[in-house]
Amino acid sequence: MVILQTQRLTLRKFTFDDADFILALLNDPSFIRFIGDRNVRTVEDARKYLKGPLDSYERNSFGLWGVEDKASRTPLGMCGLIKRDFLPGVDIGYAFQPEFRAQGYAFEAASASIAFARDTLKLSRILAIVSPENERSIRLLEKLGMKFERMFTMPNEYEELKLFAVDL
Repeated sequence: MVILQTQRLTLRKFTFDDADFILALLNDPSFIRFIGDRNVRTVEDARKYLKGPLDSYERNSFGLWGVEDKASRTPLGMCGLIKRDFLPGVDIGYAFQPEFRAQGYAFEAASASIAFARDTLKLSRILAIVSPENERSIRLLEKLGMKFERMFTMPNEYEELKLFAVDL
């Protein structure tokens, strides 16, 4: 089900048919380094992982969406909105396969997701959490108009992350 379209992209709900793509994306070394190891090692693990976004669609009317090239329908990555119990608001997340980075896709998908949060969900603020070493992602958040607020540690974790926010 298509949620958003931009000039070049389609953002759509994930399905269990996306398990192979998720398996590859979550095992990309940059994903593991900057976002974390989700211990997804098999297609069955990927299907279990996909239950999170699928449940979020039902619970929140949003979640992480699959990002595809509009013309070819090639899966490029994921982007969307996440409601985490330990954050005081909704945050944005994204990840793209290495061959689709540095082409403006993340900015395009994240901009559309933020507009959806503002215009459709009527949210007044969006958060983002990012590893301090992930300079490319930090630059993207700043390009989206987000400002660094403070350092943050997720529950049961040890790594400090940067917390960004933008008022909509």
